[in-house]
Amino acid sequence: MVESTGSLPQQGSSWEEIREALESAGRDDVDWRDARTAVYVFNPGDDVMQVAKQAYGMYQSENGLGMAAFPSIREMEADVVSCGLRLLNGPDEAVGNMTSGGTESIILAVKACRDSARAAGRDVLGARIVVPRSAHPAFDKAAAYLSLEVVRVPVAEDFTADVAAMDRAIDDRTIMLVGSAPCFPYGVVDAIPELGRLAEAHDLWLHVDACVGGYFAPFARMNGVELPDFDFSIPGVNSMSADLHKYGYAAKGASTVFHRTAEQRDFQSFVFDDWPAGGMSTPTVAGTRPGGAFASAWAVMHYLGVEGYREKAKRVCDTREKLMRAIDAIPGLHTFGDPRLGLFAYGADDANVFAIWGALKAKGWFTGVITEPQGIQLMLSPAHAEVADEYVSDLEQALEQVRGGTVGVPEGEKPRYA
Repeated sequence: MVESTGSLPQQGSSWEEIREALESAGRDDVDWRDARTAVYVFNPGDDVMQVAKQAYGMYQSENGLGMAAFPSIREMEADVVSCGLRLLNGPDEAVGNMTSGGTESIILAVKACRDSARAAGRDVLGARIVVPRSAHPAFDKAAAYLSLEVVRVPVAEDFTADVAAMDRAIDDRTIMLVGSAPCFPYGVVDAIPELGRLAEAHDLWLHVDACVGGYFAPFARMNGVELPDFDFSIPGVNSMSADLHKYGYAAKGASTVFHRTAEQRDFQSFVFDDWPAGGMSTPTVAGTRPGGAFASAWAVMHYLGVEGYREKAKRVCDTREKLMRAIDAIPGLHTFGDPRLGLFAYGADDANVFAIWGALKAKGWFTGVITEPQGIQLMLSPAHAEVADEYVSDLEQALEQVRGGTVGVPEGEKPRYA
């Protein structure tokens, strides 16, 4: 058995010993393979997971920093970006890049916006980004890195962006507006057409955070799910982010950032040549870009195709509808808003919802939580269709346990994502 001592061992170990140590290390991790985890992992089925894994392994040593050395990666990125732009109604001149995740995609979009504003002669130090309160913290991270300020505006009663309130929050320091499709806390799609008109009226950059929905919503719409327009079909949308490692079902470390024009994307890139090794140009924050992430995303897209993604989207939407109906039928529980994709949240009228979360966790379920209002959040995968009935049954039992005072949240403990 390999032991972790904090120092590099004098002698190496066999793969059998290493594998045993890795398996032992994960003994307290959630077992997402049994479909009882509804956050962090997107389980589309063993066949898709195997495609993603094997494609990643084939290109695990290739480096997307060196596109001249590895033209295969350039071609895969171009194909993945083209597929994404077609799904999101990108105009002919639209461009994009693969990134390491949604946070990097958002940081790059914010950087492009800031540098575009600077090039136009604006003072961007401390410039403002107006977002709904439900917007992802990645915008605050971007602002912290780029010396900007985020203004969070309370959402409307239906949990979507309050466009009128966002309008009132705009001032002469504002450079960007944000909408989500859907937002992470509640799973609802913001009124992007109205935000687009607002952005055009004030000559502001509008970014749509479709990290959750970019590779889900287009297929749900093909299946007849009614959603507001949210993509480049809206003239006011400048940029979008969409994660391939969520409902694109690629291996972790894969997202996309899209721009309406190549000129706009130029502000995203980093170019430098004042050193002894010649010029360097990178489109993303990272220098080294793992080839496996490109290959995995490309392989899964071509393995599933439109029909495969439509089937996965239908399975997830059907499961979400089933769970929402069942939860709303349980006295004392209610779902929030009108989510129509794979993410939703629910709360309790007369019980501590975090205690319910704890009781479910004790039964093997690991899900997200929200705090405004307090609730339990589920981000569903196709695999959850097989366990939906079991979840509802365990939820009913957990609720009764909490009402009966037999379980509770340990003092000082608050469920969180980090």
